[in-house]
Amino acid sequence: MKHTAARPLSWLAALLAVYLCAPFLASIPQVGAADWHGVDWNATLSAVAVSAGSASVASLVILIGGVPLGYLLARSTSRRAALLGFIVQLPLALPPLTSGVLLLFLLGPYSCVGQLTGGALTDSFAGIVLAETFVAAPFLIIAARSAFAAVDPMFEDVAATLGHRAGSRFFRVTLPVAWPAISAGLALAWLRAFGEFGATVMVAYHPYSLPVYTYVVFGGQGLPAMMPLLLPTLAIAIVCAAISIYSRNGRATSNVQRVNADDADETRQAHTLIDTDDRRLSVALKKRLGSFNLDINWAPQTRRLAIIGTSGSGKSMTLRLIAGLETGQQAMVSIGGTSLDDLPPEARKIGYMPQDYGLFPHMTVAQQLAFPLNADAASARQWVDHLGLSSLLGRLPHELSFGQRQRVALARALTQHSQLLLFDEPFAALDTPRRRRLQQSLRELQREISAVTIIVTHDPDEAALLADEVLLIEHGRVLQAGSVIDVFERPATLRAAELLGLHNIGQGTLVEPGVIELGGSLRLRVAHAIPTGCEIMWRVPALAISRAENGAFEGVVERIELRRGERYARLKILGVGFDIPTDDPQLKMGTSHRFSIDTNRLTVWSV
Repeated sequence: MKHTAARPLSWLAALLAVYLCAPFLASIPQVGAADWHGVDWNATLSAVAVSAGSASVASLVILIGGVPLGYLLARSTSRRAALLGFIVQLPLALPPLTSGVLLLFLLGPYSCVGQLTGGALTDSFAGIVLAETFVAAPFLIIAARSAFAAVDPMFEDVAATLGHRAGSRFFRVTLPVAWPAISAGLALAWLRAFGEFGATVMVAYHPYSLPVYTYVVFGGQGLPAMMPLLLPTLAIAIVCAAISIYSRNGRATSNVQRVNADDADETRQAHTLIDTDDRRLSVALKKRLGSFNLDINWAPQTRRLAIIGTSGSGKSMTLRLIAGLETGQQAMVSIGGTSLDDLPPEARKIGYMPQDYGLFPHMTVAQQLAFPLNADAASARQWVDHLGLSSLLGRLPHELSFGQRQRVALARALTQHSQLLLFDEPFAALDTPRRRRLQQSLRELQREISAVTIIVTHDPDEAALLADEVLLIEHGRVLQAGSVIDVFERPATLRAAELLGLHNIGQGTLVEPGVIELGGSLRLRVAHAIPTGCEIMWRVPALAISRAENGAFEGVVERIELRRGERYARLKILGVGFDIPTDDPQLKMGTSHRFSIDTNRLTVWSV
């Protein structure tokens, strides 16, 4: 669908566009009227060379210092960094002549620096470079700061778990991802330095740069001599603009070549690998973050694990502490009896996969698989064949489907023989059919690998599919831990049952031997032997409740809901709520009916 701007907006845009184009159009007739015979071509070419050379040297200086400074400003949240960021941008707000005066205070012949250098930093090529650096540096610093701020720190975390130290992570991941925006800032800095006049004329009148020489010629010969001097500047600006437009169009073209491949074949496997490993995980974690306190102790007995909790419960923080990406008051992690406490993330042999699997956007699939520091080439070839990645090795991440990304991320982690795979909400952004297919694909792979896998999720169905043991946490505390069967069949609290999405469950009271009160005035007889004085929880399967003309209980249909395409009735029986699936057309909202409850299917346990 084609979108058009409101008419007043179009008028305003056209007005400014005409004004910006008009000076270029006005200069065209002046080409023939210019005084070409009086041009001192040697002096002109010398001035062009001085400006181009000084701008290049200044840009190199700015690049060497500006990229680290932009990274520091992007990653730091301290007040000192904020103040520094404000100061380094001031040259943009200052008139160039004012910048030149400030530089004379520092570099002039009567300053301390000037006296130490014998005045070599003014009226010299070095003086031009220093003036241009001061004025043009903010363009690169601002671009670098914005570029690094836009790079998700998750990429550095993933690179750390793949064995790379801080320097390697910066130069191989963060800088390449940010480079397109940084290069645009570098181009702006170069053009600003090339055309700098005000600060340059104050600090270094000689040798003539092109802007200074243009000013001198204009004062002596007037407007007819200007066109020959303006042509080099216009030509350079046109070339830079053309390169910028070409690069932008090239990126746009590559970005639309996204492959929306169907994930229907994501579950296919080539062959079955043999799992003989019996390693187990044990963690004891404590971390305070403001008013939030995380306190987790967990020693599961299986290798397929899941952590369930709502947003803000501490699930992701738990994963990051296990991976060594964060530190806490206590972060004891061991796997297979080997302690990882003192190891940095790059030495833990852990595969960390966030929601979009953490594939580096500038690397092909082949480069991703070769990126782990301790990558095993033989293992990489094995997983490429096993996961069907042979035809994808030359593709970038944006050319892959979600299922393909999942397989690439798994293969990359497994090429370094990861002993622990951490998945942070890996399917949260997917539609339901695709999510189900990829969950099944991961489940099949879990059976074949020896690594411990931890899935962080808020979806209890996903946890039940992908884990043999689950950990329920809320507000940084453990609600319940145990096998999937035990936790789902007998949640420890009503809140645990709510997190698991369970229905027809509640707390009850033993009113007499063999009789419990579920709530309200609903009492049921049970055959279970329950000790007196214990807190009791109960669960009634939905299929144990049915409408019956001679049913023992009167109930009211409070509402009718559709859940995943199925019709559910919310009943209230003697003050207790139940949810049952039903296709019975007589069950309508507000109607009363008789119901029977099969007490043989009632589950009761003490907590």
